[in-house]
Amino acid sequence: MAEDMDVLWRKNENIRPIEIPNKSKLYHDLLNIEHSWSGRMDTNIGNTFIMEAVQLLINSIELFEMGYFDCAYFSLRSAVDISTTMVFLCDIEEEAREKYLSDWERVKDFPLRYQMIRKLSKDGSIFVDMTNNMPSFFKHAEEISQKLNKYVHKQGLHNFYVLRNHPIFHVKSQEVFINNFIYFLKNVICIVAVMRLAIDPFPILLMDEEILYRCFDSMTEPYSENFVREYIGLKYIDDYKKTNFYISTKSLFENEEKKNKAVFNIVKHQYIDTTKYNDIASQFHLMSEDDIVATIISCACEKIVKVYAWSGLLMYFTNRNTNRKQLSWSGEQFDSFSKSKQKFNQQFDEAYISVFSKGEKDYYAEHNEVLEDSEITFIESMIWPME
Repeated sequence: MAEDMDVLWRKNENIRPIEIPNKSKLYHDLLNIEHSWSGRMDTNIGNTFIMEAVQLLINSIELFEMGYFDCAYFSLRSAVDISTTMVFLCDIEEEAREKYLSDWERVKDFPLRYQMIRKLSKDGSIFVDMTNNMPSFFKHAEEISQKLNKYVHKQGLHNFYVLRNHPIFHVKSQEVFINNFIYFLKNVICIVAVMRLAIDPFPILLMDEEILYRCFDSMTEPYSENFVREYIGLKYIDDYKKTNFYISTKSLFENEEKKNKAVFNIVKHQYIDTTKYNDIASQFHLMSEDDIVATIISCACEKIVKVYAWSGLLMYFTNRNTNRKQLSWSGEQFDSFSKSKQKFNQQFDEAYISVFSKGEKDYYAEHNEVLEDSEITFIESMIWPME
């Protein structure tokens, strides 16, 4: 049924959609925060807040383009509030954290933003460490938060729909309107990205290749240099690096053995460069059993292009291309490969799968050509002696 024309006219009367330039870049840049997941087991709730903050930033962009500009600013302020709550629940003492988290989940009485900041300023060890070393950031963050409140509470006639979208506003004012929103959007991205660092310093720490190649396989992706320069600023990062939190965490890895590039690519990205076997083998002690077995299988026969483990949940790719046109797979397929009486040279679309066992674990080698019996025997002889 067609919508009533009067309803259609009334709901659009003062709404003027606007296009934000380079929106795709903004979305791409937000991946820096989205991929900064923390591996801290005691505060894994923080990852949920990271995802929610990113969603609120995306919502603000979409709402602004749709013409609901006050809702867009409300979403920005909510992202600031969420980042504060995230730090609060991650930085207070464990006993109190459990109580506050329970109150928060059950929607009971919970501190307001200024109350959380007050308590963090007294009891939050990381927050105090950051505020002591980053006073300019926290002053700026508070100023941005206060200015956002003006939009949310609609102070000033320029924040009224009935005047904001009046025909007397010309193109230049619209440009100012858009640029003003982008200014606040980028500043809130900065606030969320820095507050994320109160959970752990890995988004910044891993930007240093000397630490990146010495660190365990962290689930955190580092911020890009362009992201830091554009949204955070080197001044705030330099100040953050003065915190005891950053310095003490960095010191944990400085004396660890540095992985060579080939080993790092396997551990971090599951990419095996079969031409670098000697480099890889020299640091087997820095790799997991799955990493080692996948490397040995891949390097033992040039027909092999990929190796899977854990019923396809873990996939290693190599410098060789597969003949398969379809790049997806399912756990059911790999379970059927394991249960088949024919363990080797099973058809896998345009390629083949052969199942090699190490103890009770199966590894699935994808290869473009049929494996000869001698090649199978050689691969098995390379796997079985492993301790």
